Amino acid sequence: MRPWILAETNYGYLREHPCEVAVLPMGATEPHNLHLPYGTDIFEAETIAGRACEAAFNRGARVTMLPPVPYGTDTNQMAFPLAINLNPSTLTQVIRDIVDSLAAHQIVKLLILNSHGGNDFKPVLRELYGKTPVRLFLCDWYRMATDVEKQIFSTRDDHAGEVETSLALAYFPDLVARDPKTGSLLADDGAVKRTRFDAVNAGWISITRPWHLLTTNSGSGNPHQATAEKGRALMEILVDRIAGFLVQLSETKVDENFPF
Repeated sequence: MRPWILAETNYGYLREHPCEVAVLPMGATEPHNLHLPYGTDIFEAETIAGRACEAAFNRGARVTMLPPVPYGTDTNQMAFPLAINLNPSTLTQVIRDIVDSLAAHQIVKLLILNSHGGNDFKPVLRELYGKTPVRLFLCDWYRMATDVEKQIFSTRDDHAGEVETSLALAYFPDLVARDPKTGSLLADDGAVKRTRFDAVNAGWISITRPWHLLTTNSGSGNPHQATAEKGRALMEILVDRIAGFLVQLSETKVDENFPF
């Protein structure tokens, strides 16, 4: 039993060791170019959250990782077979019900650890603010290390590129598809198309991107310079930063001025 993983923990342990902080990994089920599994976002969320909770637990934090939610908002990937979509309103209700369950058990600190760019949870935090005793925090892990990513990676990653492929090579390599003769990744180069609108291409105007038109095989970002070493280097940074926050969150009293 790993006592920082709720799914592995038993009632006898929890009865004697109540927790202060819950971590909810949020993933998605969708294609990731031709070489990464549909569960990439799930595996990333579970691996990052589990390792961060372990590090925080070993530093005295009373923290538990909830079972990951394996589905996310994939309205713009539905042209690809077996992408599974939960609408934003559905995800909001799922989180609301989980928050209500935590509140019923007097767990009033929750970190949502999001692994899918299609999930937008900031509105959920705003909607639930003041309506529950649970204080919600949000971590999109792929935004956490932008200050150091250029020191690790050679190319920009958006989806199934160098970053995600490096994590996969480090933590679930058996699920990465390779050419059996050459060992090279069975992936395209992750090139994306430009829209007809300069303002959209420049980022001044936003749209929801239809991935079957944007990409060749759902990949955005070149994965071919990925290595397991790069994945482990990124993981070390993510775990250190998330675990540090969890320790501080566990130790901080919730009062009328929280979090200030």
